[in-house]
Amino acid sequence: MRLLAGLRDADRSLTKHAASRIPPGVGKVLSAVEESAENTKLWCGAAAAMAWVGGWRGRKAAVAGLGALVMAQLISNGLCKQLADRPRPPKAWFPHDEVEDRPDSSSFPSGHTAAAVAFTAAVAPAWPAAGAVCAVPAAMVALERVQSGAHYPSDVAAGAAIGLASAWLTRHAPRLIRRHWLLR
Repeated sequence: MRLLAGLRDADRSLTKHAASRIPPGVGKVLSAVEESAENTKLWCGAAAAMAWVGGWRGRKAAVAGLGALVMAQLISNGLCKQLADRPRPPKAWFPHDEVEDRPDSSSFPSGHTAAAVAFTAAVAPAWPAAGAVCAVPAAMVALERVQSGAHYPSDVAAGAAIGLASAWLTRHAPRLIRRHWLLR
Protein backbone atom coordinates (compact mmCIF):
# COMPACT_ATOMS: atom_id res chain seq x y z
CA MET A 1 0.00 0.00 0.00
CA ARG A 2 2.86 2.37 0.79
CA LEU A 3 4.34 1.75 -2.64
CA LEU A 4 1.04 2.58 -4.34
CA ALA A 5 0.65 5.74 -2.26
CA GLY A 6 4.18 6.76 -3.23
CA LEU A 7 3.42 6.08 -6.89
CA ARG A 8 0.23 8.16 -6.70
CA ASP A 9 2.15 11.04 -5.08
CA ALA A 10 4.91 10.86 -7.69
CA ASP A 11 2.35 10.71 -10.52
CA ARG A 12 0.53 13.76 -9.15
CA SER A 13 3.71 15.77 -8.62
CA LEU A 14 5.28 14.93 -12.00
CA THR A 15 2.03 15.51 -13.87
CA LYS A 16 1.46 18.94 -12.33
CA HIS A 17 5.11 19.82 -12.93
CA ALA A 18 4.97 18.85 -16.62
CA ALA A 19 1.68 20.68 -17.11
CA SER A 20 2.92 23.95 -15.63
CA ARG A 21 6.62 24.02 -16.57
CA ILE A 22 6.57 23.31 -20.30
CA PRO A 23 6.42 26.62 -22.21
CA PRO A 24 3.32 27.09 -24.40
CA GLY A 25 5.38 27.14 -27.61
CA VAL A 26 6.99 23.81 -26.74
CA GLY A 27 3.56 22.45 -25.82
CA LYS A 28 2.29 23.36 -29.30
CA VAL A 29 5.20 21.52 -30.95
CA LEU A 30 4.59 18.48 -28.74
CA SER A 31 0.89 18.57 -29.65
CA ALA A 32 1.70 18.75 -33.37
CA VAL A 33 3.98 15.73 -33.13
CA GLU A 34 1.39 13.81 -31.09
CA GLU A 35 -1.31 14.71 -33.61
CA SER A 36 0.84 13.32 -36.43
CA ALA A 37 1.27 10.11 -34.38
CA GLU A 38 -2.51 9.79 -33.87
CA ASN A 39 -3.77 6.51 -35.35
CA THR A 40 -0.11 5.59 -36.03
CA LYS A 41 0.10 7.95 -39.05
CA LEU A 42 3.61 9.14 -38.16
CA TRP A 43 4.98 5.62 -37.77
CA CYS A 44 3.32 4.31 -40.94
CA GLY A 45 4.75 7.29 -42.82
CA ALA A 46 8.19 6.63 -41.36
CA ALA A 47 7.94 2.96 -42.37
CA ALA A 48 6.96 3.93 -45.91
CA ALA A 49 9.89 6.36 -46.15
CA MET A 50 12.33 3.76 -44.79
CA ALA A 51 11.09 1.13 -47.24
CA TRP A 52 11.33 3.59 -50.13
CA VAL A 53 14.78 5.08 -49.50
CA GLY A 54 16.48 2.44 -47.35
CA GLY A 55 16.72 -0.49 -49.70
CA TRP A 56 16.77 -3.93 -48.10
CA ARG A 57 17.73 -2.53 -44.68
CA GLY A 58 14.93 0.04 -44.84
CA ARG A 59 12.33 -2.58 -45.73
CA LYS A 60 13.55 -4.84 -42.92
CA ALA A 61 13.40 -1.95 -40.43
CA ALA A 62 9.93 -0.92 -41.63
CA VAL A 63 8.52 -4.44 -41.28
CA ALA A 64 10.08 -4.87 -37.83
CA GLY A 65 8.76 -1.49 -36.69
CA LEU A 66 5.24 -2.08 -37.94
CA GLY A 67 5.13 -5.60 -36.49
CA ALA A 68 6.17 -4.34 -33.06
CA LEU A 69 3.74 -1.44 -33.31
CA VAL A 70 0.82 -3.76 -34.02
CA MET A 71 1.78 -6.01 -31.12
CA ALA A 72 2.09 -3.01 -28.77
CA GLN A 73 -1.30 -1.69 -29.84
CA LEU A 74 -2.94 -5.06 -29.27
CA ILE A 75 -1.40 -5.39 -25.82
CA SER A 76 -1.91 -1.80 -24.65
CA ASN A 77 -5.26 -0.90 -26.22
CA GLY A 78 -6.75 -4.31 -26.84
CA LEU A 79 -5.86 -5.91 -23.52
CA CYS A 80 -4.52 -3.60 -20.82
CA LYS A 81 -6.95 -0.71 -21.29
CA GLN A 82 -9.81 -3.21 -21.10
CA LEU A 83 -8.51 -4.63 -17.80
CA ALA A 84 -7.48 -1.36 -16.13
CA ASP A 85 -10.14 1.26 -15.70
CA ARG A 86 -7.98 4.15 -14.54
CA PRO A 87 -9.44 7.65 -14.88
CA ARG A 88 -7.46 10.37 -16.64
CA PRO A 89 -5.63 12.97 -14.51
CA PRO A 90 -7.97 15.63 -13.05
CA LYS A 91 -8.56 18.54 -15.42
CA ALA A 92 -7.96 21.00 -12.57
CA TRP A 93 -4.24 20.15 -12.64
CA PHE A 94 -3.76 21.65 -16.11
CA PRO A 95 -3.51 25.37 -16.82
CA HIS A 96 -4.22 24.96 -20.55
CA ASP A 97 -7.16 23.94 -22.71
CA GLU A 98 -5.50 20.84 -24.24
CA VAL A 99 -6.92 18.86 -21.34
CA GLU A 100 -10.38 19.21 -22.93
CA ASP A 101 -9.27 17.16 -25.95
CA ARG A 102 -8.48 13.75 -24.48
CA PRO A 103 -9.97 10.29 -24.89
CA ASP A 104 -12.59 8.73 -22.62
CA SER A 105 -10.79 5.37 -22.46
CA SER A 106 -8.71 4.16 -19.54
CA SER A 107 -5.62 6.20 -18.80
CA PHE A 108 -3.52 3.07 -18.20
CA PRO A 109 -1.37 2.41 -20.20
CA SER A 110 -0.43 5.00 -22.82
CA GLY A 111 -1.12 3.36 -26.18
CA HIS A 112 0.55 6.26 -28.03
CA THR A 113 3.75 5.71 -26.07
CA ALA A 114 3.59 1.93 -26.48
CA ALA A 115 3.31 2.32 -30.27
CA ALA A 116 6.05 4.96 -30.48
CA VAL A 117 8.53 3.01 -28.36
CA ALA A 118 7.72 -0.31 -30.03
CA PHE A 119 8.26 1.10 -33.51
CA THR A 120 11.47 2.88 -32.55
CA ALA A 121 12.95 -0.03 -30.57
CA ALA A 122 12.21 -2.48 -33.39
CA VAL A 123 13.65 -0.21 -36.09
CA ALA A 124 16.89 0.55 -34.21
CA PRO A 125 18.55 -2.91 -34.47
CA ALA A 126 17.71 -3.18 -38.17
CA TRP A 127 18.77 0.37 -39.05
CA PRO A 128 20.41 2.25 -36.15
CA ALA A 129 20.40 5.66 -37.85
CA ALA A 130 16.67 5.46 -38.54
CA GLY A 131 16.07 4.28 -34.99
CA ALA A 132 17.94 7.31 -33.66
CA VAL A 133 15.84 9.62 -35.83
CA CYS A 134 12.61 7.94 -34.67
CA ALA A 135 13.64 8.26 -31.02
CA VAL A 136 13.14 12.04 -31.10
CA PRO A 137 9.42 12.06 -31.99
CA ALA A 138 8.86 8.97 -29.81
CA ALA A 139 10.20 10.86 -26.78
CA MET A 140 8.12 13.89 -27.73
CA VAL A 141 4.96 11.79 -27.91
CA ALA A 142 5.65 10.33 -24.46
CA LEU A 143 6.23 13.77 -22.94
CA GLU A 144 3.16 15.22 -24.64
CA ARG A 145 0.89 12.54 -23.19
CA VAL A 146 1.71 13.77 -19.67
CA GLN A 147 1.92 17.50 -20.50
CA SER A 148 -1.48 17.50 -22.21
CA GLY A 149 -3.26 15.75 -19.35
CA ALA A 150 -4.00 12.55 -21.22
CA HIS A 151 -1.85 10.36 -18.95
CA TYR A 152 0.00 10.06 -15.69
CA PRO A 153 3.77 9.44 -15.93
CA SER A 154 3.24 5.84 -14.75
CA ASP A 155 0.87 5.28 -17.70
CA VAL A 156 3.60 6.48 -20.04
CA ALA A 157 6.22 4.30 -18.32
CA ALA A 158 3.95 1.26 -18.65
CA GLY A 159 3.37 2.10 -22.32
CA ALA A 160 7.12 2.34 -22.86
CA ALA A 161 7.63 -1.04 -21.17
CA ILE A 162 4.96 -2.59 -23.39
CA GLY A 163 6.64 -1.04 -26.43
CA LEU A 164 10.05 -2.40 -25.47
CA ALA A 165 8.62 -5.86 -24.78
CA SER A 166 6.78 -5.82 -28.12
CA ALA A 167 9.95 -4.88 -29.99
CA TRP A 168 11.88 -7.62 -28.19
CA LEU A 169 9.21 -10.23 -28.97
CA THR A 170 9.00 -9.15 -32.60
CA ARG A 171 12.77 -9.53 -32.95
CA HIS A 172 13.13 -12.81 -31.02
CA ALA A 173 9.85 -14.67 -31.58
CA PRO A 174 10.84 -16.30 -34.89
CA ARG A 175 14.02 -17.77 -33.38
CA LEU A 176 12.19 -18.87 -30.21
CA ILE A 177 9.46 -20.54 -32.27
CA ARG A 178 12.01 -22.32 -34.49
CA ARG A 179 13.93 -23.51 -31.43
CA HIS A 180 10.72 -24.77 -29.83
CA TRP A 181 9.74 -26.74 -32.94
CA LEU A 182 13.24 -28.14 -33.46
CA LEU A 183 13.37 -29.48 -29.90
CA ARG A 184 10.19 -31.50 -30.36
